[in-house]
This record gives sequence, structure tokens and C-alpha cells, in this order.
Amino acid sequence: MLENMRVHCPYCGEDFDTVVDCSAGSQHYIEDCSVCCHPIEFQAEVDGDGNLITLTTHREDD
Repeated sequence: MLENMRVHCPYCGEDFDTVVDCSAGSQHYIEDCSVCCHPIEFQAEVDGDGNLITLTTHREDD
């Protein structure tokens, strides 16, 4: 199950759209900002039914 989300880049401050694959369960991954290309750490928490509970973003250097 894919979930479309609007996220805020912790580097440039711009919002952009991303897709989270909830079928993979809870996960931690890195995706580049589509505006400034800096690497953003994503933490997705998914429940047992494959529903996205939270999606947080952090700077790679935090």
C-alpha cells in the first residue's frame, strides 16, 4: 500500500510530495529533497494493518 504524503524539508524549508510504501512496515530510510537535493532521514511508523501512523523527517547531520 502506497501513501502519498506532503513533507517539509529540514534543510531548505520547502514542502514536497513523497510516497511511503506502507507494505514494508515501519522503516527508516534516506531520500533526497526534490527541491534542494539534500539527504533527508525519514522514519515511518506503520501499524499491523499497513496504515501509516507517523512520518518524521530529520536532517542527516542532526
